[in-house]
Amino acid sequence: MIGLKFSICQALQLAKLENGDRSADSRYGGRKLPARLSSKKGITHKQYILYEQDLFFHQSRKFKALIVFVTWKKLSHILTHTLHVGTWLLTITTRSEQADHTNFGREFVTTSDGKRISNRAALFAVMVAFIVGITGSLAIRPVHAPAYELSQNEGDGQPARIKWRLPVVFQTTMPVLGENPVYLTDAIRKASGGAIDLQVFEPGEIVPAFSITDAVRDGKVPAGYTWLGYDQGKIPASPLIAAVPFGMEPWEYSAWWYHGGGRELTESLYILYNLHPIYCGMTGPETAGWFRRRIDSLEDVQGLKIRFAGLGGRVIERLGASVTMLPGGEIFQALEKGAIDATEFALPVVDQALGFNRVAPYNYYPGWHQPFTSSHLVVNLDIWRSLNAADQAMLNLGCTAAVTRNLAQAEALQGEVIQGFAEIGVSAEILPEALLRELNRVSDQILEEEAAKDANFAEILASQRAFREQYAEWKSRAYLPRDF
Repeated sequence: MIGLKFSICQALQLAKLENGDRSADSRYGGRKLPARLSSKKGITHKQYILYEQDLFFHQSRKFKALIVFVTWKKLSHILTHTLHVGTWLLTITTRSEQADHTNFGREFVTTSDGKRISNRAALFAVMVAFIVGITGSLAIRPVHAPAYELSQNEGDGQPARIKWRLPVVFQTTMPVLGENPVYLTDAIRKASGGAIDLQVFEPGEIVPAFSITDAVRDGKVPAGYTWLGYDQGKIPASPLIAAVPFGMEPWEYSAWWYHGGGRELTESLYILYNLHPIYCGMTGPETAGWFRRRIDSLEDVQGLKIRFAGLGGRVIERLGASVTMLPGGEIFQALEKGAIDATEFALPVVDQALGFNRVAPYNYYPGWHQPFTSSHLVVNLDIWRSLNAADQAMLNLGCTAAVTRNLAQAEALQGEVIQGFAEIGVSAEILPEALLRELNRVSDQILEEEAAKDANFAEILASQRAFREQYAEWKSRAYLPRDF
C-alpha cells in the first residue's frame, strides 16, 4: 500500500511537470496560448475563456489517464505477488494434512527469495492481497469516459444528473454560428444549477463535422448541435428543415415550427433514424456568395467552380456551375489555392472572419438559397426517452432561448460589417433580377422533383407551402412594403 501511494505521488509530480511546460505568458495564468490565438494582436476575453475551458478539460483527461496507468501497474505488481502466495498456500494445505493440529501454524514455508514465513503469516498475506486486489479493481475506471454519464459538476459543487459530450458543426470561434451552442450550454448549465452539463467539442475533435447525426444515432455521443441540411445525402427531406431556396423568412419558419406542424413533422421524420431534433438556432439570410469576378448574367454562372450547400447547390449546379461541398474551416484555403472560384457559407460577419474577402472581393445579395438558416440540437432517441420530464423541458427551454438570441445577434451585426466593406476593398453587389428569376424557376422545379421521389419530402413541402399561403394574408397587409 505504501508503494501504491508512492506511485500515485509520482503521477502527481509528472502531471505538475507537464503543466509547468505550458508557462509562457504571464498574462494568461502562465499558459502558452495556441497559435490560432497567440498569432492575433489581441484576443477577446471570451476567446481566452473558451481556450482555458478546453485546456482544462484535456489536461484533466490526461491527468486521469496517468493516474489510472500508474495505479493499475502497481496493482498488477501486487497481484503477481498474490500468485506466489497462492503457491505457498497450496504447500501449507498439503503439509497441514500431515501435521499435528498442535503444530499447525508453527511450520514454515520457504519463499522464492529464500525467506521463511509461518503458515499463519502466509494465510494472512493472501487475505490482505485479495482484499487489496478487489478494492483496486473496483476503484479503477476506464480512461475513456462514456458518451453519456452521470457525474459531479466541479464548477459549482452541485450534482450533475446529465453530463454529455456535445460535438458542434461550427467552430466556436465563429461569430454568431459558433457562439450559439456556447451560449446554449452555459445557459442550461446555469439554469439547472449545474445538473445538466453539456460539454462542447469542436468540429472534428471527436466527430467529423458532417457526421454528427450519424454519431448521435449510433450512440457514439448522446447529442450534437448541427445544421440538418448536411444530412441531404441520407435523409432527402432534411434540407426543408434547414434552409429552402426562396422559402420562408426566419420568423415565418419559427411560426411554422411551433404552431404550423413543423416540429411534429420533423420529429416524425427523424424518429426513423433514432434521433430527436430540437429547434435550437436561427439566423437570417446568408449572402449569395463571394466571387472572384462579377456575376452579370446566367453565362457567368456556367462553368463556375463554387462551394455550395443544401438544395441551393442543386439549383446552381443545374444552371451549369461545378459544385463542391467543404466544411467552413477548409473554404478559405480552397479559394486561395484556386480550387474554387467562389463560395457561399454564412453571414457577412462570419464570412469576413474566415477571410473570404481577401480572395473574392465581390459579395453578392440577396441570399436566395437560404432566406432562413436553422440549427438543431439532435439527441439520441433512446437517451431522450430516458430523461425525466423536467430535464426534457430544460433542454427545450434552453433551445428556445438560443433561437431568440441567435436571430437577434445575427440581425444586429451585419450592417456594421457591410458599412466597412469599402475600407477593405469589398464590393456589395445585387444579383441581376433576370438571374434571380431563373434561379427561382429552377428551385421550384427541383423541389417538385424531390417531392415526387420521397414521401416525407412531399409531406413537409406541402405543409410549408400551405402555411405560407395562409400567412401571406397577414404578412402582405400587416408590414410596410420594403421599398416604402
